[in-house]
Amino acid sequence: MARAEPVMPDPAPTRRWLSIVGIGEDGIEGLSAAARDLVTRADIVFGGERHLKLAAPLINGERKPWPSPFSRAVEEVMAERGRQVCVLASGDPFFYGVGSVLAGHVAPEETVVVPAPSAFSLAAARMGWPLPESVLLSLHGRALDRIRPHLHPGARILALTSDGDGPAALARLLAESGFGSSQITVLESLGGDKERIRAATAVHFDLVGIAALNTVAIEVVAAQGARIIAYTPGLADDLYEHDGQITKREVRAVTLSALSPLRGELLWDIGAGSGSVAIEWLLADPSLRAIAVEARADRAHRIARNAAAFGVPGLEVIEGAAPDALQNLPQPNAIFIGGGASAPGMLDTAIEALKPCGRLVANAVTLETEAVLMARHADLGGALTRMAIARADSIGGKTGWRPALPVTQWVWGKS
Repeated sequence: MARAEPVMPDPAPTRRWLSIVGIGEDGIEGLSAAARDLVTRADIVFGGERHLKLAAPLINGERKPWPSPFSRAVEEVMAERGRQVCVLASGDPFFYGVGSVLAGHVAPEETVVVPAPSAFSLAAARMGWPLPESVLLSLHGRALDRIRPHLHPGARILALTSDGDGPAALARLLAESGFGSSQITVLESLGGDKERIRAATAVHFDLVGIAALNTVAIEVVAAQGARIIAYTPGLADDLYEHDGQITKREVRAVTLSALSPLRGELLWDIGAGSGSVAIEWLLADPSLRAIAVEARADRAHRIARNAAAFGVPGLEVIEGAAPDALQNLPQPNAIFIGGGASAPGMLDTAIEALKPCGRLVANAVTLETEAVLMARHADLGGALTRMAIARADSIGGKTGWRPALPVTQWVWGKS
């Protein structure tokens, strides 16, 4: 019996007005027949100048470079709905690419996507690194500090940079943080006729003339005393810049456990002090968001510095006294009050602001604030816990227990 030929779906039926085609540095030579056809049949082709130049032999329709600023790109693409539109993207359009942006505005049944190998896939192939065992990080247009939480001994990191200066800036960050012996491999223009691969250690990084289109592979080596950010909450207090106004590590670990961060959630850290709770909330997962509210200007500036040093520069810092400073902030999933819970209206404002199923955690070290939390517990329920920590310390030439101030914690969930 003859085997029936498989029936392939039409890659661009009438309702699929938008095609997104990934293109690499090898240009049209690397495109499949289906991808070439989508470019050729398009009434209008969007892309960066580099993409449009690579695909030029196939483009019959109108060429449309991306606008500046890029934020207008979606609006321009959507304005062409009803025509056959092709968007050119680097490699895989859904790996830190324009596909991810457009997907929020166009239904999947209106699009057809033909990806090419991503820069990460090409770099992993050149390095011989398994992708699932590597850290994949985009620093393109983002703060280099984002790499800090991933700097663990033996880690392998593949990072996209913004331009030809990016690899040297990364090398300086590594060297200054105690990772100077790390091997940095710069992979330029992967897949094209100008591909080049060079390597140097961070502390002796001397590569010049680096192409703007580059991916950096880092094999992390940590020196003694390197600034390593562990995965667990309750990081060492001395990793933070602070003036004594900090939730101590043992209490912080319990506090983060009570806050119970879930994917995509927002935290308000009220009376943030050094920002340690908000920072460790953000370190739990890249999808999390946090706002730190602090009345003192010097502490607010210190929180921003700590956020950068811990690799979470996205922490939003609001300088102002709560509860007034909480007006017009986006509604939170969780609230931590580390100071000022006894201020008039503070707990009422927090309780009202919480989303349904949200969590409120308030800590007290003074008898006055403890009394307020005990009264709320009696009225609303929740969990009331007292934590007493003592650390071994030198006492008169011997060793004894030096107690820290006890902390009373009220945890309440909104139905």
